[in-house]
Amino acid sequence: MVTNAAEELFGRGNVFDPDCPTRLVLDRIGDKWTVLVVLLLSDGPRRFTELRDGIGRVAPKVLTQTLRRLERDGLVSREVFAEVPPRVVYTLTPMGESLIKPIRAVTEWAEEHMPAISAAQHGYDLNSA
Repeated sequence: MVTNAAEELFGRGNVFDPDCPTRLVLDRIGDKWTVLVVLLLSDGPRRFTELRDGIGRVAPKVLTQTLRRLERDGLVSREVFAEVPPRVVYTLTPMGESLIKPIRAVTEWAEEHMPAISAAQHGYDLNSA
């Protein structure tokens, strides 16, 4: 959640202002890899390989980039344990946890409407050919 101090310092965003960084935030939380990472971390902390295996078909480089961006944005925390080999665990921050409910709602909507959307696409493609 945005703290009063942060809002006072940076101001509130306006998604309809083309120069507002809010659009970058929407890009980040609308990214499919972000959605999948948040959903997996909603069940608790995970290691990189658990995230990679849970998501499936994500290149390690892409997952690393996604996790770094989420960490920079304050949505994910990364903890390194001094072990051999080093163990790294990713966890949602409180602000990241605030995304769980809206992301689950959009995910459930997508899963529920996927058959109708697929049928609409098929019909469109037949009529456009």
